[in-house]
Amino acid sequence: MNLRRLAVALALAAAAPTLAAATPAATAPTLAQPVPELPVGDFFRDPEFTSVSLSPDGSFLAVSVPQGDRTVLAILKTADLSLQSKFDYGENNHIESVAWVSDQRFAMFVSRKVGRFDYRIGQADMFFANVDGTRRIDVPLGNTYTIVDTLRDDDRHVLVQRSIDNAFLYRLDTLTGRVRTVATAPLASGSFVVDHEGRPRYAFGQDDEHHLVTYRRVGDGWQQVHRQAMGEGASRIPMRMDAEGERVIMMVSDAGEPLRVVKRDAEDQTETVLARNENVDPIGAVTSSDGRSLLAVRFMDGLPRHEWVLPDHPETRLLAGLEQAFPEHVVTITSMSEDGRLVLFRTHSDIDPGSYYLFNRDTGQARFLLSRMSWIRPEQMAPMRPITLKARDGVELHGYITIPRGSDGRNLPLILNPHGGPHGPRDMWGFNPEVQFLANRGYAVLQINFRGSGGYGNAFEAKGFRNWGTTMIDDMTDAVQWTIDQGIADPGRICTYGASYGGFAALQSVVREPERYRCTIGYVGVFSIPLMFTDGDIPETESGRAYLRRVHPESLAEQRAQSPAYNIDRIRVPVMLVHGERDVRVPMSQFRVLRDRLTEAGRPPEKIVLEEREGHGFFDFQNQVDLYTAMEAFLDRHIGDRAAGAAASTAGQ
Repeated sequence: MNLRRLAVALALAAAAPTLAAATPAATAPTLAQPVPELPVGDFFRDPEFTSVSLSPDGSFLAVSVPQGDRTVLAILKTADLSLQSKFDYGENNHIESVAWVSDQRFAMFVSRKVGRFDYRIGQADMFFANVDGTRRIDVPLGNTYTIVDTLRDDDRHVLVQRSIDNAFLYRLDTLTGRVRTVATAPLASGSFVVDHEGRPRYAFGQDDEHHLVTYRRVGDGWQQVHRQAMGEGASRIPMRMDAEGERVIMMVSDAGEPLRVVKRDAEDQTETVLARNENVDPIGAVTSSDGRSLLAVRFMDGLPRHEWVLPDHPETRLLAGLEQAFPEHVVTITSMSEDGRLVLFRTHSDIDPGSYYLFNRDTGQARFLLSRMSWIRPEQMAPMRPITLKARDGVELHGYITIPRGSDGRNLPLILNPHGGPHGPRDMWGFNPEVQFLANRGYAVLQINFRGSGGYGNAFEAKGFRNWGTTMIDDMTDAVQWTIDQGIADPGRICTYGASYGGFAALQSVVREPERYRCTIGYVGVFSIPLMFTDGDIPETESGRAYLRRVHPESLAEQRAQSPAYNIDRIRVPVMLVHGERDVRVPMSQFRVLRDRLTEAGRPPEKIVLEEREGHGFFDFQNQVDLYTAMEAFLDRHIGDRAAGAAASTAGQ
């Protein structure tokens, strides 16, 4: 959709229903309803927008609009959603978000990505502009700055940080791009926490030895508060100063357990717990519109929930009321006007890609703005159920099972779908186009947060170090067995599919359990751990090399033992491989080594999908449609209705 059509569509949808009337699909329909087979493209079309923010006075909305290989920005007038200006920085450049400097001026963060599964390449570039499109500037030495504080009472300057040998805090003029140094910290790379007057109070990040370090500002110097090796021991991560600016709010852990949020007194070192969950780390925080108070902390222990820090604050009560108005949805306040009158919030769920509303606190009404994927009907999507199980050694694992809508949930063909990363990311409850596509085709989908996943504390994440191809895979195997024991999965119809590390895990699962699975799909997957040390963009930096040394076995023999490409004799099921020839994260050498070794063994991949102009995950819509159409046919041959029918016919002979 082009920007002008977007503005028109938004304007047509700009009626102002009451809050209750604005609730879409508040209650999930029953599983018994029949569901049609939906077009492949419905799941993989770009969302109509990815982010929306409100200007400080509430007069304008900034909307990021994906358009294939780029994401552009539209500035709309809140009153009538008329288009004021648009911004496009070209191929592979994605305007992720904006930060408002004043009612009329904002910063844009433009990331460069070359694949759907890529994190941004380097830091986002920073650009400034006025809402009418004038006075545009790009900040000198782009790819290095991030905003620390927009300085609420200053319409021209912001505080930014960058790292070059040390971490620097600057005051940046948004009209000229000139900077003035405020502070430096003894970190190879890092971030700053400032108080409500913009004064530096804490710094945290990596030192030259790649330890995580936290410093407290004392006079004109820094005092070390905490130091830890990656994935080890205690954590002390400063978030912000409290409302009075006297104490620091931190995420802390004593021995690698999930992080809790505390208020810490720097003088006597006492800590008051504000929020905690025994299973998971925080995934977000809610602050007041004046930026001074922490209102709530969000956790995702299965389903998302808020733990209220200031339950009696008016804005806390507002969020709690919105959650009641949108049951079975996550409600996130994304922006609020400085006078507190207008509240921009997003709702979404496992079966609803999400919508944005503007709530007027004076009238008590919510005005619908737009839906991310308006063509998706929640009543046709498959609910995502949290699960908990024990691994073979007693470690507790958490994840999700998605059962096709309309199914009785018994003896289904199952897809084990491990996430990428693997360290840091985790699977979470929410709308997932791939999962919904597979469920719409009749497959149950299993997503397990195996050890090594992020979000469950450093100790849990560190359990995966040096175990990519062993213990982490065993966790997936144990989760598959759980689905069999529960009667969900047909033990004779199980396949694996994943992307990036998930592609590695999909292939290594059939290596480790050659009799369990009927097929496997590796999408932009790592198949040789040794190649990770020489090929791709990870080993190009010292931090990347340090990461590889930390998470992989030291010996070449053990690296090979944990790599699918060196265990071809145990891959006895049909293989589908998918890769983008421009992938710099997981380069083509990873694809070639597995393809060639399978071919030499007389068992070449049954299906190969290569795209010349794609990178780490496909962006182009038609390429995605072609890929998932081929994937559907591959799965159907081996564990779908076609395969089940053939098996029944054979058994009857």
